[in-house]
Amino acid sequence: MMILVTGGSGSGKSAFAEDQVVSFGEAERVYIATMFPFDEESKKRVQRHRNMRSGKGFETIECYTDLAQVRVSKGSTVLLECMSNLVANEMFQENGAHERTVQEILKGVKSLLAQAGNLVIVTNEIFSEAASYEGETETYQKYLGKINQELAHLADEVVEVVYGIPVYHKKSKGGASHEKSME
Repeated sequence: MMILVTGGSGSGKSAFAEDQVVSFGEAERVYIATMFPFDEESKKRVQRHRNMRSGKGFETIECYTDLAQVRVSKGSTVLLECMSNLVANEMFQENGAHERTVQEILKGVKSLLAQAGNLVIVTNEIFSEAASYEGETETYQKYLGKINQELAHLADEVVEVVYGIPVYHKKSKGGASHEKSME
């Protein structure tokens, strides 16, 4: 099963995604961390996320670029956080995919799907802003938008977390949804 979790900054999407992973049971849990800690603020955010998943049985793999090279155990449950960071890394880091960002990330996601039993992907909702951007920021939005659309197509469930409340845009067919309340 693949679940795509989206929402704005501070929406509660990370906590919701972690709860989804835990709801899959005792399978090996892998957290693929994509935030490159380049400044003090990002280091604090990384630490906050580590604290959130502490005691939940996650093995952490740091992956800033080249998602396709990540190997996880067959049948494991994987949490990839966050697609927005991965797109920026692929676009702007020296060893990134640059103009092949969309293709390389989708190749990596499909590789994870082939390995994992369950995959939960967190992404950001950045498209509601009224501001207009140009240049690299516009390209970033275009790439993230294409990736998010393809992920939503591939996903069994698409959930937007708004103020800590999950809103399902797509639910799995023929089975129990993994919907959980936010506590």
